[in-house]
Amino acid sequence: MRARQKRELDRVSPRRRGGAENAKETRQPLRSPRLRGAMASCSKLLAFLSIAFLTIAANAETLTVGPSPARFQTIQSAIAAAKSGDTIQVQPGAYTGRFILDKQLAIEGVGKPVLRGEGRGSVVIMIADRCSIRGFVIEHSGGDLQAEDSGLLLKSNENTVAGNELRDTLYGIYLYHSQRNMIRGNTVRGRRELEVGSRGAGLHLWNSPDNTIEENTITDARDGMYIQSSPGNNIRRNRVFGVRYGLHYMSSDSNKFEDNVFSDNVAGAAIMYSRKIELRRNAFIHNRGFSSFGVLFQDCEENVAEENFIIDNATGVFAEALRKSVFRHNVIAENDLALEIFSSSAQNLFVENNFVENLSPLRLIGKHSDTRWQEGGRGNYWSDYRGYDLDSDGVGDVAHKVQNVFEYLEGDYPRLRLYLSSPAAQALAAAEQAFPIIKGSSEKDGAPLMKPIAIHFPLEKPGPAAPARSLFALLSLSLAGTAIALMWRGRLR
Repeated sequence: MRARQKRELDRVSPRRRGGAENAKETRQPLRSPRLRGAMASCSKLLAFLSIAFLTIAANAETLTVGPSPARFQTIQSAIAAAKSGDTIQVQPGAYTGRFILDKQLAIEGVGKPVLRGEGRGSVVIMIADRCSIRGFVIEHSGGDLQAEDSGLLLKSNENTVAGNELRDTLYGIYLYHSQRNMIRGNTVRGRRELEVGSRGAGLHLWNSPDNTIEENTITDARDGMYIQSSPGNNIRRNRVFGVRYGLHYMSSDSNKFEDNVFSDNVAGAAIMYSRKIELRRNAFIHNRGFSSFGVLFQDCEENVAEENFIIDNATGVFAEALRKSVFRHNVIAENDLALEIFSSSAQNLFVENNFVENLSPLRLIGKHSDTRWQEGGRGNYWSDYRGYDLDSDGVGDVAHKVQNVFEYLEGDYPRLRLYLSSPAAQALAAAEQAFPIIKGSSEKDGAPLMKPIAIHFPLEKPGPAAPARSLFALLSLSLAGTAIALMWRGRLR
């Protein structure tokens, strides 16, 4: 019986048997005939696609458009003659009409040729996937807002739009149900002669996820970037100025904004009805107008704002129904009002931010807020903090009240902010601090920092020709607000 059990055990257990060959066989995956057939089919498909790609690349041509002796005198005739995968190279000059890319083509301009529309509809329309257009001036679209008349209208995926100048267009670049595109290094100037409400956006995304938008410059539009129902985009190193909203943003989750500058607009950014937005190293500078702000959050949650510069705005941060969001390592300086927070906002954290020389730190709309002002024994730096640090641990020994004596007056009469820096107002504030008789908000930072957080922000991108072009290695916050605002206003004009 034992011999029989041993033989049975050896049959099912190669380790007990000690057979290296059988153990090796056991480690190999078991594959059914159906699985082997599917894998073979996938291998054949990949091989076919590789051959097809190589064949297309080998047969691709470059078609030249320009004055005689160029093969084509019009871009439309070159598009009609081209095969998928071809390149159309356009010589200097002006070319009029509507340009529709209905096959996979690369359109390249030499010496910035002009693509001039006919004053109706869009100038360039991309219908086919994986097209590219580079190096053109695109101008003179139609003027119908409802028809989305644009300089460049994308209705396809995986395209590249790079190094173009768009001018005299209603919308600049319009992405309509268009995914995984690269929009890089373009300049968009809207129709400045129109009223702001009659212009289109410089860059408009509708139902267009997973795009990369970088190093573009936008001005004289209604909104610099209007983004709706478009999640998963990466938007970085863009410059937007001279518009209504630098960023107008609705119902679009999980987007990243990094190293952008929004300056000299009516409002910097309006972010609404969205979740998991990441704002890092952006600058919102000198955005002023009626009911203006640097950054507005409306009915949003789980957002992160880190290392942003919110400077010289009417209101720095406006938060209504903002929930579960974190503000860390931001510079909020030289604003008339640093923060306006509604009691509908909940579970937000402000920690290790630098609040520098704002006329007023906070206006609280409602009876109370559960905003947290510290974490891990560290709060924020407040330039108007008058406490002390006897144990020299870098944290004030006395809590900082996040308010001023004029908080409630400001809520009813915002224009009073103009007088807050007057000698009379400062005397009243000092008297109130010494002998408090006016009940203000209950917001307190229990661990105020004695020194500002040093934040690195590369206002200029270092390059090989100028390795030290980063304007500030460590920002000296006592000089931050006015200096940076004036500098950027001068550079962007």
